[in-house]
Amino acid sequence: MLRHWQSTQAAARRAFPDDTLTAVAEAITAGERTHRGEVRFIVEKALPTDEIWDGVTNRQRALALFADYGVWDTEDNCGVLIYVNLADHKVDIVADRGIDRRIDAATWQGVCRTMTEGFRRGDFHQAALAAIEQVNSLLREHFPANGERPNELPDNPIMI
Repeated sequence: MLRHWQSTQAAARRAFPDDTLTAVAEAITAGERTHRGEVRFIVEKALPTDEIWDGVTNRQRALALFADYGVWDTEDNCGVLIYVNLADHKVDIVADRGIDRRIDAATWQGVCRTMTEGFRRGDFHQAALAAIEQVNSLLREHFPANGERPNELPDNPIMI
């Protein structure tokens, strides 16, 4: 609880400065040209106080944000949310049902480990980009592009 209360927006911006957020958006945009998936990247400095009191887990928060930001609402049911909780040093990936049928939880956990291990070293920029490339690679393999299509979700990361 204390970690969440002490987390600041300034610390979040140090971990994810503008150049990192821009690079993340560019990596998402480039990847979405090669597959049918829609990727969202959300960084949260800390859980809201009411959710801390309610004992909301990182996974529950990721699922709520998946719904709140409409990641589930894509034509091919192939939205993916990468959720970073800076206060808890945790990452969760939520994949829509179309993707979840083809990519197992252990694979997503490997992508999460890429990020958390990089974060432990203080390398937020490269760890985030490496994880996005892994997600893009998985989506290319299982949901390759089949012609031009509209971008259904914004590619810019969200800082909460």
